[in-house]
Amino acid sequence: MQTKNERPVVIGVTGGSGSGKTSVSRAILNALPNHSILLFEQDSYYKDQSHLSFEERLNTNYDHPLAFDTDLLIEHLKQLMSYQSIDKPVYDYEAHTRSAEVVHQDPKEVIILEGILILEDERLRDLMDIKVYVDTEDDIRIIRRIKRDMEDRGRSLDSVIEQYLNVVKPMHHQFIEPTKKYADIIVPEGGENQVAIDLLTTKVRSILEN
Repeated sequence: MQTKNERPVVIGVTGGSGSGKTSVSRAILNALPNHSILLFEQDSYYKDQSHLSFEERLNTNYDHPLAFDTDLLIEHLKQLMSYQSIDKPVYDYEAHTRSAEVVHQDPKEVIILEGILILEDERLRDLMDIKVYVDTEDDIRIIRRIKRDMEDRGRSLDSVIEQYLNVVKPMHHQFIEPTKKYADIIVPEGGENQVAIDLLTTKVRSILEN
């Protein structure tokens, strides 16, 4: 594959569930229309749980670092950084396990790695050129999570609230918020912060041009 860049630019975008990570990532993507950009979600790399019963899968703590197949994520990210294609796993949120399907992904000039715990693992951090933490208040995040999980993932209101109070919120304060210290840039209020998004896209352009 011919490219003017020795390797792709890797931008890590993290923050709590419902913080606006995806909005920030898509804003960067849309601001760089003349470059090939890949949005690479950590959520695709939840561990396969097909060996567990459905009842056991329901007890999975999806906000804990051990829920992710980070070794596979790192392997695939390194392949993309070497301009090699990958077959990305697909997670089935209703079955609570990895789908039999995969998505073929070709490499791009810019890789936006997005997920709640991408700064938790030093091996991942070391692969990033820019590390971004999207910082949004808890009450805004829970409202967004309720809306998403009910509309997109077929969850009931009671189950979303129970999971948030018992798992999501404590895991956020134990594992996710502490990774803020590793960020190069902290973006308050997610996709609404146009100044921060403009600064990020300007920095990415300068890396690509140099």
